[in-house]
Amino acid sequence: MKPLLILVLLPILIGVVSNVLFRAIRSATFAATIGAPIVVYLCFKILDPDDTWSWLAALLVSPLVIAMALVTVLLWFGRQRTRKRSPGTGA
Repeated sequence: MKPLLILVLLPILIGVVSNVLFRAIRSATFAATIGAPIVVYLCFKILDPDDTWSWLAALLVSPLVIAMALVTVLLWFGRQRTRKRSPGTGA
């Protein structure tokens, strides 16, 4: 359950939160890119108090976590900014 939480659910949550906090796409992607590895490292420290996982583990999984967070931001931004067409206009 912990790997699913850290590798899938946590990056999606980071992407949604960064998009809600920052309305501009650049700010949201920057926040997700910087915030994702930091939050993963903190989760490793909180969920593993015996220090069997090091900062190197967070560094190795960070590209996947960053990619998931950025995809979430981009998908959320695209859905939120779609134009709605009125039914009477169009050819």
